[in-house]
Amino acid sequence: MTSLWQRARRSVVSSRLDESWQVGGNLYYGSARVSDGRERPGPYDFEAAVQRIYKANGPVFALMMVRQMVFSEARFQFRQLRNGRPGDLFGTAALAPLERPWPGGSTGDLLSRMIQDADLNGNAFVTRLDDGRLRRLRPDWVTIVTGSLEEPSAPGDALDSELVGYVYTPPTADAQWLLPEQVAHFAPIPDPEFSFRGMSWLTPVMREISADLATTRHKLKFFENGATPQLVVSLDASVTAENFAKFKAAMDASHQGVDNAYKTLYLGGGADVTVAGKDLHQLDFKATQGAGETRLAAAAGVPSVIVGFSEGLAGSSLNAGNYASSRRRFADGTMRPLWRNAAGSLAEIIDVPDRSELWYDDRDIAFLREDRRDAAEIQGIQSRTIRALVDAGYEPETVVAAVQAEDYSLLQHSGLYSVQLQRPSSGQPASPNDSMTEVF
Repeated sequence: MTSLWQRARRSVVSSRLDESWQVGGNLYYGSARVSDGRERPGPYDFEAAVQRIYKANGPVFALMMVRQMVFSEARFQFRQLRNGRPGDLFGTAALAPLERPWPGGSTGDLLSRMIQDADLNGNAFVTRLDDGRLRRLRPDWVTIVTGSLEEPSAPGDALDSELVGYVYTPPTADAQWLLPEQVAHFAPIPDPEFSFRGMSWLTPVMREISADLATTRHKLKFFENGATPQLVVSLDASVTAENFAKFKAAMDASHQGVDNAYKTLYLGGGADVTVAGKDLHQLDFKATQGAGETRLAAAAGVPSVIVGFSEGLAGSSLNAGNYASSRRRFADGTMRPLWRNAAGSLAEIIDVPDRSELWYDDRDIAFLREDRRDAAEIQGIQSRTIRALVDAGYEPETVVAAVQAEDYSLLQHSGLYSVQLQRPSSGQPASPNDSMTEVF
C-alpha cells in the first residue's frame, strides 16, 4: 500500500485533481462526481448547498438543526468486547482528542461539524495533526483517491481496486496527502455509485426543496402586489393608448404593493374590474406547503412533530403516546445509527485499547430520558429473572451471562435446589424418584 501511495503522489501534476492518471499501468482517480465514466470532484456542490439551501430554506435549516442539536449531545467512551459481545463502558486518556479536539472546542463542536458536513455533502472528514489536535477538512476540498493494479473498463470496477488515501486541496495552499489511517471519513448514507463516498439526504428531495422555495416566493409576491387577488382592468375601446398608459401608471402608484393594500378603488371613464386570481385560502396554500415539508422531514429521518412542522402539530400527533413513538423512532431509527457510524469512523484516528471499541455514551442526553426510564424497567425485569434462576439453583455467573445474551442454553445448574424441593431437616436434595408421599 505504501509504494502504491508514493507512486500515486509522484504522478500528480494537477493540484485540482480533476483528471485521472496512470502510473505503470495502475489507474488512479479522484472521487466525487461522475463525468464521462470517471469520478471527479464537485467543488461547487457544497457551496451551492450551503448558500441556496441551508442558508435560504427554512424547513431544511430546521431539520438540520434538530439533527445537529441531538447528535452533538453524545459523548464517547471505550466499550469492552467479551467473546464478541459488548461489555462495560470506560474511559482513558486516549479519548482526549475527542473531548478537546481543538482549542476552545468540545465533543459537541466536533459532532456538530461532522453532521453538518454529512448533511450538506454526504461526507465529513476529520484528521489528527501531529500535536494530537483534530482538524475538520472541508468536504469539497477533499479528493478520495483509489487505485487499481489493472486498468478497469470503468473506474472503481476492478476487483483489486482499493482506497489509497485522501488529498486535501484548499484553494490557497498546496495539496496535502493523507493515508486512510490519518482520516476519519464519516459517510452515513452510502452513495450507490461509489464504493468510498457518501450521499447527502438532500439529494433525493431537491425537487421538494425547489418547490418549497417557489411557494415561499409565491407567498411573498402575493403580499408585495397588494395582498389581494389579481385584478383585470378593462377600459372602453375609445380610450387612447396615451390615456391608457396614464391610467395604468396612476392605478399602480395608488394600489400596487403591500403598503397600498385594502384601499378603496375608484374607477371612471367606463373602466371595469374583474377578479382573475385566488387568494391563499382558496389555493389551500398551507396544505400544499405542509405536504412538501413532510416529505423533507421523511428524507431527513425526523418526524414532523419533532421538528414542529404544521402537519405534525395537528390532530392526534400531539397525543402523549404518538409524540413518544415519534421521539423513539427519531432516536432509535436516526440518531443511534448516526452515533454508531461516527464512533466507527473516528476510531480510525484514535488509539483504541485492545479488545475494545470506540462507542458513544448517551446516558446524559436529556432527549433520551424516557429511554433511560424504559431501560430501568427492563433492568428491573431482568433482575427479577436473575433472582428466580439463582433461587432455582443455577450458578449466578451463568445466570447473568444467559440473561444478558438472551440465551438460556448458557445456564449451568449447581446441583443445589431450593428448600421446597428438599426433605425436611435433611439438608439433602430430594431424589427425582421420591414421591410426594415420601416427602411428607
